[in-house]
Amino acid sequence: MSEEPSSQRGRPKDPAKRAAILAAAKTLFLREGYTGTSMEAVAVEAGVSKPTVYSHFASKDRLFSVAVQEETQTLLPHSAFTLKDRSSLDAVLGEIGLAFVGLINSPEAIGLHRLMAANVGQESDMARLFFEAGPEVILRQMEQLLKQAHQQQLLYVEDVELATEHFFGLLQGCQHMQVLIGYRPPLPAAEMGRRVREATAMFLRAYTPGAFHQG
Repeated sequence: MSEEPSSQRGRPKDPAKRAAILAAAKTLFLREGYTGTSMEAVAVEAGVSKPTVYSHFASKDRLFSVAVQEETQTLLPHSAFTLKDRSSLDAVLGEIGLAFVGLINSPEAIGLHRLMAANVGQESDMARLFFEAGPEVILRQMEQLLKQAHQQQLLYVEDVELATEHFFGLLQGCQHMQVLIGYRPPLPAAEMGRRVREATAMFLRAYTPGAFHQG
C-alpha cells in the first residue's frame, strides 16, 4: 500500500531537493528493497522533511517509477530511437545497442536485478513498477523504430515485438546472465563495442528485406 501524500501543494519546487530525494531513494531501494523503504526513511537520507518528499513525489510508487525512468533516460534517452534518414539505421541501432549494454551492466541495474531475483514473491510491486517504468518503455520505443524502418523498406519486420526481443536478446545473451549471478564481471568497453557491432550486423542480416520473405 502506498503511503498517503501530504496536502502541501502549490509551492515552487527546489531542483536541488528533488535531486537529493531521488539520490536517497535510489540508495534505499537498492539497499532495503521497495517494501523496506519508507518515504520517511527517504526524507531522512535526503536531509529533507517528509512533507517535502511528498511535495515532489505524491507516493512511493511515483518516486520509484521516476527514479527508474530518470536512470533509464540518462543512459538510453528517447532521442536515441530516432531514424533521421534512410542511411542512418545501422548507426542508430549501434548507438541503441551500446547504450543498452551500458545500461544493463551499470552497477545500479545489476544491483536492482539481483535484489528483485532474491526477493521473488516479496517484491512484486517493485518488479512491476520497474518493468513498466524502464524495460517496457524501451521495448515500445524500439518497436516504433522497427515499424518505421519496415515502412521505409529498410527492414522486413512482420512481428515487431518478436524482432525487438531478438535485437535485445542478441545484446544480452548468456554473458549477461553470468554477470547477474556473479560468475563474471561486466564486459570492458572494448568488448561491449565488439559485441554490439556483431549483434547489430546479425540483426540487420536477418531482417534485411528478402532474408525470410520472397516477393
